[in-house]
Parts: sequence; C-alpha cells; structure tokens
Amino acid sequence: MNTLDYAVLLIAILSIPAYGIWKTRGKRNLDTFLKGSGNSSWLVIGLSVMATQASAITFLSVPGQGFESGLGFIQNYFGAPFALIIIAAVFLPLFRKLNVYTAYEFLGKRFDSKTRLLGAGLFLLQRGLGAGITIYAPAIVLSTVFGWSLDGTIIASGIVVIIYTVAGGSDAVSLTQKYQMAVIFVGMIAAFAVLIWKLPPGFGFSSAMTIAGSMNKLDAVDFSPNMQSRYTFWSGTIGGLFLALSYFGTDQSQVQRYLSSGSLRESRLGLMFNGIFKIPMQFGILLLGAMMFVFYQFEQPPVYFNQAAWTERAAQGERDQFRTIESQFADVHARKRIALENWITAAHQGRAADASQAESSVRTLQKQSDELRQQAKLMVGGGIKGNKPASDADYVFISFILNYLPHGLIGLLVAAFFAATLSSKAAELNALASTTTIDLYRHLLSRDATDAHYVSASRWFTVLWGAIAIGFALFARLAENLIQALNIIGSIFYGPVLALFLVAFFLKWIRGTAIFWAAIAAQLLVIALYFSIDISYLWYNFIGPGACILFAIAIQASLPRGKEPPAPADA
Repeated sequence: MNTLDYAVLLIAILSIPAYGIWKTRGKRNLDTFLKGSGNSSWLVIGLSVMATQASAITFLSVPGQGFESGLGFIQNYFGAPFALIIIAAVFLPLFRKLNVYTAYEFLGKRFDSKTRLLGAGLFLLQRGLGAGITIYAPAIVLSTVFGWSLDGTIIASGIVVIIYTVAGGSDAVSLTQKYQMAVIFVGMIAAFAVLIWKLPPGFGFSSAMTIAGSMNKLDAVDFSPNMQSRYTFWSGTIGGLFLALSYFGTDQSQVQRYLSSGSLRESRLGLMFNGIFKIPMQFGILLLGAMMFVFYQFEQPPVYFNQAAWTERAAQGERDQFRTIESQFADVHARKRIALENWITAAHQGRAADASQAESSVRTLQKQSDELRQQAKLMVGGGIKGNKPASDADYVFISFILNYLPHGLIGLLVAAFFAATLSSKAAELNALASTTTIDLYRHLLSRDATDAHYVSASRWFTVLWGAIAIGFALFARLAENLIQALNIIGSIFYGPVLALFLVAFFLKWIRGTAIFWAAIAAQLLVIALYFSIDISYLWYNFIGPGACILFAIAIQASLPRGKEPPAPADA
C-alpha cells in the first residue's frame, strides 16, 4: 500500500463513523438510543439488515469459498426468501403490537420470566461468540496488509467499533450502514471489473465462464439426498429456511434493525428488499471467487495463500520439504497453463478432438495441483493442529487485492472490509447491550430507574461485550473458513431459540415450563449430535426446533392440567 491507499482507507473508515456520531450526539432517550428515532425508510432498513449480516467475513471469506468450491455455497441461502416472507407476515406484527425493545421481551409476555431469560441467554452466548469471529476477520486483513501482529489488530479493530457504537446507539448504527454498504459495493464491483480486465488478451468473461464451468466451479445446485454433503438443495432450502427464520426473526441484532421503522409497512418492505437481493449479492461474491480461480490458471498463485504462516512453518527446520512442494506446484502450473492455452486455441479453431484432449490434460493437471495444495495445507496445519489441514481460503481474495489491484483501489477494498466490520460489529454490540440492559439488568436488578440511567447502562454493556468479543478473537484460532465457522455457531444455537418463538406463535396451549425444559433438552441434543455424527451443519437448524417442539408437546401433555399459572403481563 502507498500514500494514496492510506488516504482512501483513512477517509472511508473514519469519516462515516464520525458523521454518525455527530448526527446522533446527545441521545439520552431510551427508545431512541435502543430502537432509533423511528423514521427510518424501508431502504435504510433494508440496507441496515443486509449490512448487519454482511460482515467483513462475507466479503473476505466468500470469495475464497468460491475459489475453492465454486458456487455451491449459494445453496446455504435458498431458504432465506421464504423465511423473510414468514417473518414479515407473522413475527413483525406481533413484535410491533407489543412495542418491545427486544424479541425476548415477547417471550416473557407469552410464557414467563425464565423462558425470556433462556431465550436472551442463548442469544447472548451464540452472538457473543459470533461477535468475536467478526472482529477476527478484518484483523486478518490488517495484519496481512500492514505487517502488524494479529493480536494488536484485533484489539485496534474492536476499540474503533466500540467507540462509535457507545457514542451513537442504534441510530448511529442504522445511519452509517447505508454509507458503509455503498463503500462495500463500489469496492467489490471495482475488484470484479479489474479481475476480468486482467485476464489474458482476447480471453473475455464468456471464455472464463467456460473454463470455470469445465472445472466444476459453476455447479451451484446439488440435488443429492446425502445429509453428509455440506451444501445441497435440500439442506439449503430446509435447513437454510430455519437458519434464516432464526437469524432474521429471533436474533436481536436483526430484530433491532427493522424495529427502528415508524411503520409496519416500512419494516416489511425492508425485509422484502433483502429477500430479493440477498441471493444475487451472495451469488456475485461467489462468482468473483470462481473468476479468481480462472485468473490463477494463468497467473502463478502461491501454493498456500497465507504466506506468513507458510514462511513461519518453513523456518521451523523443514525448508527443503517446503521448497520441493513449491517447485512441484510451479511445474504443474506451468504445464497446466500450456495445456489451457492449447485448449482455448483448439476450441477457437474448431478442432474438437484436440480441444477435448487438451481439456482432459487441464483437468488432470488441476487434480495434481489440488493434491499439492492439500499437502501444503497439511504441512502448515501439522505444526499447529496435529494432522488437520490448515485453511487458507480467507487469504485468497486479500492476496489478489494486494498483488494485482492498482493503488487507490487497494485502499478502497481494505476500506470496504473495514466498513463491513464496523456496520455488522456495531449492530451486534448494540443488540448484545440492548438485550443485557432490557432482559437482564432492568428485568432482574433495576426496574424503576430513569431513561438516562438505562442509556448509561447500555453504553457500559456495549463496552463489556466489545471486550468479550475482543478476548474471544484473541484466543480463537479457526481451522474452518470464517464464513462457515460463523454459520456453524449459529446453527448449533439458533434452533431451540427459534422453537421458543414458533411455539409462542402457533401452539397457544403450550406454557412456559414445558417449552423451557424442552429448549434446554433440544440444545443439549444438538450439541451432542454435532460432536458425534457427521452431517451438514445446516440440518441442525431443522433438527433443533423440530426436537424442541416435540419435547414441548410431550412435556406439556405430562403436566397436570391447570397447574401452571398464566404469565404476568409484565414478565
């Protein structure tokens, strides 16, 4: 990075939060601080909901996912549009009717205090862990770009977002997210354009798509019934439906975004905006990764994209072995490029037999290349986590940015990662602080304090959760691709929380005690299954609520009729 990159980076990441702090200065009213001013338009809500989910992990990790596995990850989102329709039709009217600060207040009004606390506690646990991962992602970028220590960049990233979330509350989060999303979209579109432009002369987008398709990088849908396959049409549609229902319908970081509108219509339109544009956005980011795969068929990639980790392991007494892998990988790549050029030439000249033979050679050499990359991953992982391969997918896109993008655009892309971090992290901390303030502190410890007192408490809880997230990020070292790690954590905890709301909405005869113990049993079951069987994590989003509802029906049927009193109105 040069002076221009630093200038673009600093202007983009400092001006937007500063503007949000200035516009929302002096917010002392609890309603305004936690839910916003209530005048957000549907577009602001839509962008805010999208920005809350689309963290730096999305823009850092998903291209790497597309590079390694192609478009198959898009199936993860197949159920999302249907979930958003259900939330707009069922969840939203009830939340707005009861005028709640948090989704878990609704559980207290429908069931009882202990069920409200269980829902809030499960949210705080899984979202607190997820918040650590969303700090970890941009720290990877910064440590790579600037050569800083990973721990130092984690702490610095966390402090920046804590400051402006504490200062502005929910309004600052929503106000700044639309500008942060603008920076993100401009940066990603520019990166895609430069990528296509840097392909060999005469080799356009259609040719790149042909190669990507031949290498199975465009296989977006898998109808296999195999539950062990991580991403299939069925796991994405069924499991993805329940995952999206849980995230958009019960996760306070999302609920708080669409409750900031002054009307039900605006909130619904904001959700429908995401229902329409969520899959195309993810498809575009994955396609960027697939195009990077094609780009690196012509340009020599590193055998392992996290070069810092590669160099560190090579320095631990195994230099010759590492150099041998690099040499073999370079040789395979050189031969593959020649075969690829022969394939393209023969195809353009209409020599079908020669084109088919060259394509077969490219496939064979690509298989050898993949095997060498797997060996490299095992060599790096062998010194860290036994014999598990170390993932480098999160470093693919940033490596491309630093090595092939022009100056100025490098700064913009790094700023885009920062903007994504600030927008999603601020929403998470705001939601964690709101839930802690309303569902724990005010509900259990201080029911009759002033608004100013609760606003102050919410700010301190923001600092506390920010510190917890930083601490988790400091000690977590993830073998999974970051986007998958985040979804796995959500899939483990979201199911029982969703069941609390589904029972509340549709099974009116089930009471608090039954659903409380059913949720605990279902959560323990999901955790036990995750560590004992090998199925796609998306299925836990279906298993969790399904088991919880069955347990709740059985427990309620076994309880003496009329024994449990109705929940108090202010539970």
